[in-house]
Amino acid sequence: MTYNLFISHSWSYGKNYDSLVSLLNSYPYFSYRNYSVPKDDPIHNAANTNDLKQAIERQILPASVVLVLAGVYSTYSKWINIEIKIAQHYNKPIIGVEPWGSAKTSSVVRSAASAMVGWNSTSVISAIRHWA
Repeated sequence: MTYNLFISHSWSYGKNYDSLVSLLNSYPYFSYRNYSVPKDDPIHNAANTNDLKQAIERQILPASVVLVLAGVYSTYSKWINIEIKIAQHYNKPIIGVEPWGSAKTSSVVRSAASAMVGWNSTSVISAIRHWA
């Protein structure tokens, strides 16, 4: 089975996103499509905020699950909060992924999440398989 994923993240913390993608890529017998918005995606050149929101919404729609990196920065990120609201609007399960070695996580992500998981491949993949 191939899982359709949208990974919500802040480009200010792009290394966390890259690490999560590497974790997913290295897991055996796990296949997925990544509907996230890459840093160099033309979506970032949207004419206005509403166009950008609609473009992100189109990326979230085919996703079975929305993964949200749950660092404290997520609480203050305008776009992560918008992505959470879009996921909730379409009843998409949200899996909060706690950053490796982080003592604190985002209360916004925690309250929106169907599940919170630690930063390890077994936990993340198990949650995806359960909620997708």
